[in-house]
Amino acid sequence: MPDSKDDTHWMQLAIKHARKGIATCSPNPPVGAVIVKDGRHLASGWHKQAGRPHAEREAIAEAVNQHGKGSLIGATIYVTLEPCSTHGQTPPCTSAIINAGFARVVYGARDPNPKHVGAAEAILQAADITVEKEVCAYECDQLIRAFTKIQETGLPWVILKSAISLDGCITRPPGESQWLSSQESREIVHQLRHQTDAVITGGNTARKDDPSLTIRSSGLPNKTQPWRMIITQGKKEQLPQDLKLFNDCHKDRTLVQENGDISTALRKLANLGCNSVLVEAGGTLMASFLKQQLADEVVVFYAPIVTGGPDSGFGHNTPGVSLIEPQFTKIGNDVMLRATVQKHKKTSDSQIVSP
Repeated sequence: MPDSKDDTHWMQLAIKHARKGIATCSPNPPVGAVIVKDGRHLASGWHKQAGRPHAEREAIAEAVNQHGKGSLIGATIYVTLEPCSTHGQTPPCTSAIINAGFARVVYGARDPNPKHVGAAEAILQAADITVEKEVCAYECDQLIRAFTKIQETGLPWVILKSAISLDGCITRPPGESQWLSSQESREIVHQLRHQTDAVITGGNTARKDDPSLTIRSSGLPNKTQPWRMIITQGKKEQLPQDLKLFNDCHKDRTLVQENGDISTALRKLANLGCNSVLVEAGGTLMASFLKQQLADEVVVFYAPIVTGGPDSGFGHNTPGVSLIEPQFTKIGNDVMLRATVQKHKKTSDSQIVSP
């Protein structure tokens, strides 16, 4: 009988591999797989990109290449997500598992896709394969939370990012540096952009800061630049046409949502395959996301400075919001707070958006 500690150990390794695909596999979820036989690690795999082999098939191919096909007979495969059981861009992983001769399958998260949920267990057990589920389930669920939200609501996972002074401001007095946060914190922002599929800003921020909203870090793996969305209260033609977002080499990745319609903006991005988006905007638009309960996570860099600036980090009309599972990390001279937004019952209040 396998030891539950061993199952946890190998699933943690599968989780580590799954994280490699967070930035590149949308609209699919990140998944990792590890193959073990007689307590010995044979191979690992992770889902690299939609349309490419799933983690299970990547691990199987590696095991066959290094140890031969016979090595899989009687082995155990650990997968962070319930194996798929239908034919999409790639064949079902349940078929690959059965054909390889595995004796046991251990998975973490249940698949939120209604086409798949619960189906793998019956298929595998019918082939005399032992199935263990929900091993390290919480961590595996966290890996796919953006994919889960898309499946359940049709909307992407939304992260609000801001750099804020100790007096709650996001701007400094005229003539001073535009930056509040440290260079180390700004590097984390590039990592956040790398891990998400789109970056949203507001019309005011686009006018005042003329941002690029691109990934500019040589230390990150190459990927397609995220979509860039400007949410403006007016019309696209009212925005300055010389903005970097309209003229740089990624201008074909820039979208504009008129009339301040946040929900429509998010649905457009979801239809483009975006599982997660990062919002880098002023306090008014941030407040709109919170008021409409469209934000899922907050990342705030608190800088050791008092600015006396005029602009509040989350606006003056921000509703009361509770954050859960907060994590505090020292980044350079700053403190980064990362937490999940606790959702409450929606109200019928009207939108507040960046003009």
